[in-house]
Amino acid sequence: MTKDIDWDHPNDPREGTWQLDHVKLYAGSNGAEGHRWNGTQTLLLTTVGRVSGEPVRTPLIYGEADGRYLIVASKGGDSAHPLWYRNLTEHPEVRIQVGPEVIQGVARTATPEERAAYWPVMVGHWPAYDEYQTKTDREIPIVVIEPLA
Repeated sequence: MTKDIDWDHPNDPREGTWQLDHVKLYAGSNGAEGHRWNGTQTLLLTTVGRVSGEPVRTPLIYGEADGRYLIVASKGGDSAHPLWYRNLTEHPEVRIQVGPEVIQGVARTATPEERAAYWPVMVGHWPAYDEYQTKTDREIPIVVIEPLA
């Protein structure tokens, strides 16, 4: 794991965003509120900034498969990957909060075979992912987070 990272004091989304409101609700209630959101489930992902080296926290929809957590780097179908995805490709060590549980893990991009299997799982959680994929030429990655023992 990355040394000297203050995982307990991450930088949150910028002021005035729904993401910041969501993080404050989730973290402030220790996951009792915010885990369920708009008919799906969310976690808080903390990555290490590839430029700053500081922890950064983001709320994301997630799924589960084979004892792993799955998240989608969709950015709503934007042509560029989200910053959190770019962070974890540089620093794969992550922390997630799933409800009240806080888990250290290692993140990686799903293999093509995994992506084919996991894409329908994630569309089941958030059907708009299919629409997002049609809006961009990039293949939207699925990230697999493997919890550390």
